[in-house]
Amino acid sequence: MHLTKWSVICDNSTMHHWFQSNTHLRTAKSLFAISIILIAVTSLKAEELRYENHVYNEEIKSVILRTNKDFYDPIAIANLKSINSLVLEFDYMQADQEFFQFQFIHCSAQWEPSDLQVTEYLEGITMGEIRTYEFSTNTLKQYVHYTLKFPDNEMKLIKSGNYLLKVFRNFDEEDLVITRRFMLLDSRTKSSGSVRGSTNPKTRFQNQEVDFEVNYENYQIPNPFTDVSGVILQNNNWTTAKYNLKPLFVNSNNLIFNYEDVNVFDGNNEFRFFDIRSLRFFSNQVAEKFTDSVVNTVLRKEENKGHVTYSFQKDFNGKRIFDNKDGSADQLDLDYSLVHFTLVANNKINVGDVYIYGELTDWKILPEFKMNYMEGRGFYTQSVLLKQGYYNYHYVVAKEGSDQPEYAFTEGNHFETENDYTVLVYHHNMYYNYDELIGVLRLNSSGIQR
Repeated sequence: MHLTKWSVICDNSTMHHWFQSNTHLRTAKSLFAISIILIAVTSLKAEELRYENHVYNEEIKSVILRTNKDFYDPIAIANLKSINSLVLEFDYMQADQEFFQFQFIHCSAQWEPSDLQVTEYLEGITMGEIRTYEFSTNTLKQYVHYTLKFPDNEMKLIKSGNYLLKVFRNFDEEDLVITRRFMLLDSRTKSSGSVRGSTNPKTRFQNQEVDFEVNYENYQIPNPFTDVSGVILQNNNWTTAKYNLKPLFVNSNNLIFNYEDVNVFDGNNEFRFFDIRSLRFFSNQVAEKFTDSVVNTVLRKEENKGHVTYSFQKDFNGKRIFDNKDGSADQLDLDYSLVHFTLVANNKINVGDVYIYGELTDWKILPEFKMNYMEGRGFYTQSVLLKQGYYNYHYVVAKEGSDQPEYAFTEGNHFETENDYTVLVYHHNMYYNYDELIGVLRLNSSGIQR
């Protein structure tokens, strides 16, 4: 990961004057305020439960579900027999605490509710409380930071597979706050695989193909062609994941998943980045800063990369890290900044709308991250409230009503791009009628010849 050194100290009065003299940034702030109002009005209507990573309340920000390790791994996979191996963290953007509860729902490999009863996958109480919370300190934007470590002895999960963590408040299961996906692994297989440029000549220079094999020696699978399925994620993105892949061949105890179509991903491009770990000093992607009710961070104008030749740069594959470089190691000193994005475009892209995209958006096309085109000025702009940290992101295009990102118009697709891949192997247990997670394989495309 390429991290930049800080430059000069920000002069707030100068920055504020500069900002006021730039009409497009004033417009961006107005659009941001309007979007917050619209989101608040929309949220008055209770949302139905979604079996995906989703935030249901606009007062909840910076949600992260991770493994309890020294390094950050954003895909939440824990060993079935581990205790306190997963951590949920989020901020409630109010000065006073709320009362949050949680439950677990066992799901199929396709993230639908499984046929298991709660008592079949959970020992102990069926509803827990999030008891660990702390108040922010020395921040312009006040919030309460919540932490939940699980599973524990009070709520012991006893089946492998996919789970949905459901967080709600005031013991009202319909007052949803957060849902997060996580998985418990009961390792029964050994897997290997590779990432290469697509074998289809038409997409050879734009796409990447993921092939893998699964060895299930010493494990009984009566009918591997129907009972085993694979899922592939690129950069931990569930939106573009490839589901329900079946083995093409069985060679002794080896299952061969070697397709030429359903296992192919857009290569995309290396991620853009910005660094707001310090709100006092500058990184090289920050043009200006000033403070009103919050710290405003104006990012440098970005160019469209849709027709630019591929160029390698080290990135973080879409992730974000919350961190503070302003002198305190305390996570509760992390403040929020209104970050102003600008994408240069001489003409409006007419095939869809432009969005900011990455882990900062839960890998989803979200209305609050939609870019607004400034007619006659040649750029898109949007402003988003984000927590101090280091961020990767893309600009993507999405057609109206679609949740699928398209990279060709804003980032380009290149088979050389360095991407992470995760392969999940499921076995449908016919006796108990649920999907076990029996294997996980991590791959990277860096071995592709450039």
